Amino acid sequence: MRNVSEVIEQYLKQVLQQSPEGIIEIQRNELADQFNCVPSQINYVISTRFTLEKGYIVESKRGGGGYIRIQKIELNSHGAVLDHIFQTISTFMDQTASEGLIYQLREGGFITTREASLMKAAVDREVLVLKLPLRDEIRAKLLKAMLISLLSSK
Repeated sequence: MRNVSEVIEQYLKQVLQQSPEGIIEIQRNELADQFNCVPSQINYVISTRFTLEKGYIVESKRGGGGYIRIQKIELNSHGAVLDHIFQTISTFMDQTASEGLIYQLREGGFITTREASLMKAAVDREVLVLKLPLRDEIRAKLLKAMLISLLSSK
């Protein structure tokens, strides 16, 4: 059986998919009540499953009328993908962020499963046996170089 985080993630993705604008606004407490969980569980799902690297922009407004807005980034052209890569990959990139970006590009059909596997292996912390922050800097440069090479040849 799936855990509550997976159920919440799937629910939010389904609602996003049904939204004509690709944007949803949710109330954290209402969603927590709906799934019979604590509001921090909603925060956890949003902060780990709806990241920029995975193709989402999240904006939150605190307070009584507060909301969380989630927007799916549509990568419908190679130009948009390259723009997204340059926005996402800065000087440093940790392993989780790099895997999220690779996952998003694979899901979008911009890279193959094989290319994704090779890239994940190349940027793995077990391969890049360097001290931080050098490891994250090398990972960002490797990932950017691989993606530019792959996407500019397609």
